[in-house]
Amino acid sequence: MAEFVQQVVTGLGDGAIYASLALALVLIYRSTHVLNFAQGEMGMFSTFIAWSLITNHGWAFWPAFVFTLFVSFLGGVGIHQTVIRPLQRAGELTVVMATIALLVVLNGLASWIWQPDEKVLESPLIGGTWSIGDVAIPQQSVFDLLVVLVCVVLLWALFNLTKLGLALRASAVDPAASRLLGVRVTWMLSIGWGLAAMLSAVAGMLAAPAFFVFTPGFMQVVIIYAFAAAVLGGIESPLGAVLGGLAIGVTINLLGTYAPNLITPDMRLPVALAILLLVLVFRPAGLLGRTIVRRV
Repeated sequence: MAEFVQQVVTGLGDGAIYASLALALVLIYRSTHVLNFAQGEMGMFSTFIAWSLITNHGWAFWPAFVFTLFVSFLGGVGIHQTVIRPLQRAGELTVVMATIALLVVLNGLASWIWQPDEKVLESPLIGGTWSIGDVAIPQQSVFDLLVVLVCVVLLWALFNLTKLGLALRASAVDPAASRLLGVRVTWMLSIGWGLAAMLSAVAGMLAAPAFFVFTPGFMQVVIIYAFAAAVLGGIESPLGAVLGGLAIGVTINLLGTYAPNLITPDMRLPVALAILLLVLVFRPAGLLGRTIVRRV
């Protein structure tokens, strides 16, 4: 039982990382009904900014963390204004292709600026544990989980308790009617991209210490887990994205522990893809998603 609890705790820590990036995917999809394939690379680029502030400029971890979130928000707004907005009349497929191109550009730009060799981003909590009986609870895993829960609460408060949140929701549901009511829909969508970029930065800065070393391609694996989590929970449900991420993390960790001959470390990613495929086949709306029927 102690081993089981230990693996569940570790899985929750991994799942929190997937959930934070899944939240960003859900936020973009709810705003534009487009899947942003560059979401992981946006988080990667933000992580390199934090690493540069800490390593090259002597910043402490937390000031670099907060400043990187601010820069990421501005970057998300800038990407929407310069890349996505000009394509909004071209169709969803064109926008998706643009996000794939953005993925390649950000990855190449990071490799050019910071070089493709391995980097280390040390969290102040790395190595710390709490012991409850025979179970060692990593402080980093608890921190990752708390950060994701705080993000969910803040997003809920923003969308349900503020006028800005109401404008963001209205812009996503009915842009034409929102414009007639005086809502600046384009800027609302830009703010949505900025918020999603902040969540991507959170995911990257949580994932980099967990991986011990990171390169410009380190978020390309995380984005697949995040896609699986978002689809499992419901692509339009923030709470579903979190639950899906935690479920993916725990499930893969338990399978790797209790079926090591079947689920090797190299097989963990195919398992996530298999979960993604099964959900798409048997419940496309996800666990907390809703099936919308339109009458013509």
